[in-house]
Amino acid sequence: METATSCEELAAWNKAYLWHPFTQMKDYVQSEPLIIERGEGVLLYDVRGRAYYDGFSSVWLNVHGHNVPELNEAVASQLAKVAHSTLLGMANVPAIELAANLVRIAPERLTKVFYSDAGATGVEIALKMAFQYWHNRGIGRKTKFITMNQAYHGDTIGAVSVGAIPLYHDVFRPLLFSSCIIPYPYAYRTAGGASAAMEATLSALRELLESRADEIAALLVEPIVQGASGIIVMPQGCLREIAALCRKHDVLLIADEVATGFGRTGAMFACDLEGVSPDLMVVGKGLTGGYLPLAATLATDEIYAAFYADYSEQKTFFHGHSYTGNPLGCAVALASLRLLEERKMIHTVNAKAAFAAKKLALLADWPHVGEIRQQGLMIGIELVRGKKSREPYSWMDRIGVRVSMRARELGMLTRPLGNVIVLIPPLASTETELDAMTDILAAAIYDVTEEGWGA
Repeated sequence: METATSCEELAAWNKAYLWHPFTQMKDYVQSEPLIIERGEGVLLYDVRGRAYYDGFSSVWLNVHGHNVPELNEAVASQLAKVAHSTLLGMANVPAIELAANLVRIAPERLTKVFYSDAGATGVEIALKMAFQYWHNRGIGRKTKFITMNQAYHGDTIGAVSVGAIPLYHDVFRPLLFSSCIIPYPYAYRTAGGASAAMEATLSALRELLESRADEIAALLVEPIVQGASGIIVMPQGCLREIAALCRKHDVLLIADEVATGFGRTGAMFACDLEGVSPDLMVVGKGLTGGYLPLAATLATDEIYAAFYADYSEQKTFFHGHSYTGNPLGCAVALASLRLLEERKMIHTVNAKAAFAAKKLALLADWPHVGEIRQQGLMIGIELVRGKKSREPYSWMDRIGVRVSMRARELGMLTRPLGNVIVLIPPLASTETELDAMTDILAAAIYDVTEEGWGA
């Protein structure tokens, strides 16, 4: 077994052997790689000892910060008992206790928990459950899914089939099943603003359901905030109307709460903001506080009942993962939920969000800041060539990449979504830490858009 003996050797091995996700490797190997060695609170430290604020919660995962004693202890304590035991035909203690607690905090009607290892696999499960639900009921025509323009639900084949970001998904179209696509309400890019955007979404959905509801198994939506498209925030009341239309036309509603769950939007789940209870809900990312890969798909009793049958009927849900319900992941998820409640973190998110909003409002009149979008501690800043024209920067301007790289130089890590700069800090961030992060973000935007840094 070989071990790197220097930072330089680690960097060389990184470039020689590691293929990074969502990364153009030709660019990557020509730059100095950032290699993280440890974390403490909201800071990450690289192998050279440099500190960075975790301004995007390590891809929207982190809740309590890094190296949290209570979470460390939960993993160590479970590790002393058993690291893994399958859920195929048996159970383990943390998986049972976590399921009970997820049902306790979830929107009403969601009473059954099916585990997986990532948001994408959780979405796959929801799609297959919805499809087989109608099949098991003898309604074979309901096989189609509705998704939304610019949706991102993960990178497995089923999840990509209900994805609608051309840059990510178009190359795989020959492998996918087709979905019905309606617009996500994008007020900033819709003439007439929020009301017109909401009406466009609801009208398209209404027309589709009135003509084809007998073919539609389910609608899949990122509730309140569409993440990878650029932190697009729904107009108030839109999610509630979507849910009502689905109920009226007997179409299942699947809520993808992978990014929005566990306090990120200022409520335990984004659906709670409008009192919506979906038929299926997928959670992941913050479920374990950012510690271990674990996801869950929650279902109603009605859906569960369609699979609950005599062995001879072959209505079993034939789906599973090797690490489904992993005891280590479930144990740390329980500890994370305990901290959320003990520290009343959901209640503090809105105050912290208001603080960040006040700081970032100072950027609103900047000539290249088109719109600042925020729900809880999910923040996206859309950069444009000109405020009045709203003309977007071209792909070749690499504006988001350059701002993110400048922020890294100044001591904060984030990743852009095209021309949208993201700030999604750990929920445990203090106002002092948020103050520093917003200052760095503002400086990075100014340096790139006004001073031409990195051009």
